[in-house]
Amino acid sequence: MNLTKLALAMSLSISLLVVPYAQATSLDQSVKQALPQLETLYLHLHQHPELSYQEKNSSARMAKELKAIGFTVTENFGGYGVVGILKNGDGPTIMLRADTDGLPIIEQTGKPYASKVTTLDANNNKVGVMHGCGHDIHMTSLIGTAQQLVQHKADWKGTLMMVAQPAEEVGGGAKAMLKQGLFSQFSTPDAVLGLHVSATIPAGKVGAISGYALANVDSVDIKIKGKGGHGAYPHTTIDPVVLAARTVLALQTIPSREISPLEPNVVTVGSIHGGSKHNIISNEVMLQLTLRSYNPQVREQQIAAIKRITKGIAISAGLPDELMPEVNVHDDEAIPSTYNDPTLAAKVKASIEAEIGADNVLVAPQVMAGEDFGLYGRTAEKVPITLFWLGAVEPNIYADSVAKGDTLPSLHSSQFAPDYPLTISTGVRSMTRAAIDLFNQ
Repeated sequence: MNLTKLALAMSLSISLLVVPYAQATSLDQSVKQALPQLETLYLHLHQHPELSYQEKNSSARMAKELKAIGFTVTENFGGYGVVGILKNGDGPTIMLRADTDGLPIIEQTGKPYASKVTTLDANNNKVGVMHGCGHDIHMTSLIGTAQQLVQHKADWKGTLMMVAQPAEEVGGGAKAMLKQGLFSQFSTPDAVLGLHVSATIPAGKVGAISGYALANVDSVDIKIKGKGGHGAYPHTTIDPVVLAARTVLALQTIPSREISPLEPNVVTVGSIHGGSKHNIISNEVMLQLTLRSYNPQVREQQIAAIKRITKGIAISAGLPDELMPEVNVHDDEAIPSTYNDPTLAAKVKASIEAEIGADNVLVAPQVMAGEDFGLYGRTAEKVPITLFWLGAVEPNIYADSVAKGDTLPSLHSSQFAPDYPLTISTGVRSMTRAAIDLFNQ
């Protein structure tokens, strides 16, 4: 290679290294300028949380924000869902999603901006309401990303689809929006991106994972029947409490002895209720279970084993057919696992690394929590999806917890308090950069 060609090659190499840094610096400054407005939005959303299926005001605020930015907005889609569409020439369709519902928790963070909202839940019980899972951060980051993508319209071409989804906490929001025709009434996306705050990653950092990220979640009720009577004459009864005890222990053999140890899964009995008095053997006992897995076949194996084991124990106790246990799987509340498309996840990870630095992008472990975000990748269109974790813990608090071995407040904790300025800034920069890069690939 002669000196002229070598100089040209070096020049091109240097320019390729500089461009991502220049873009990152430009976006960083732009987000800093927008941050005060976004903080105001966050504080409003944090102080006005709404329970699942009650997100009327949150929905209206999200619609208002998107309209002000220039989106064509459809409200009350699949409940209180909001869809914003912005067309910017020919190109792919990229969907970005945030969830909007809060939790029935009394906030105990001690923050001056803490939620003081109370309301009636679906059972007419008065409860506190808190954004204990970071959905206020998610909504704010979505609006911030929308602002940045409009501001940087010259850098991308395509259709931007912003979705504010209700009822994530009860697994109903994504189902309702898809059922109403999210991918048919609007553009079918070429990719779907989401983020979720993390209570175990410091703010300013992001956690990325390819493949299974979150679990299948199933709720199962088991009614164990028996023949009641006097506690002094157990031989004249078939005691459902004893049958329930046998069942609880036997169910633990499903993950430990029936399913491959290479397939993560959980069978937890979270509730057991039966009987009314010391000396009365009741007629039935109720169990409530949560099931977790990643592989859909493992989920089916769990459910089949539960039905077989409960029936087998009942038969061994001599119960007639009409007193066999009733196993009710709440299919309407079932949430499938979230599978991050490996190719898409790799692209998003590379974009975020280019924006905030590779040292700030961690490998996030799989978790057994659930998220209905996974449904967007399980339609007939087989749209690739990916969700990344957005660090939310104040860095000094995180470092102190590591040094002392203390446990940090988890998601769904009444004491969960994100470092919201840094978390929002990182979320907006990460999502914006990932979206721009996907538009241009």
